[in-house]
Amino acid sequence: MGNDENRIDNEWLDLIKEAKELGLSINDIKGFLQNKKY
Repeated sequence: MGNDENRIDNEWLDLIKEAKELGLSINDIKGFLQNKKY
């Protein structure tokens, strides 16, 4: 289960990196992920 959490953390970091390049805020990302229902 720990490995799965790490995988999700890495996906988060990638998403945050991409979003920052696109000019999105952390709240924009959170809203997007909540709508996506991981």
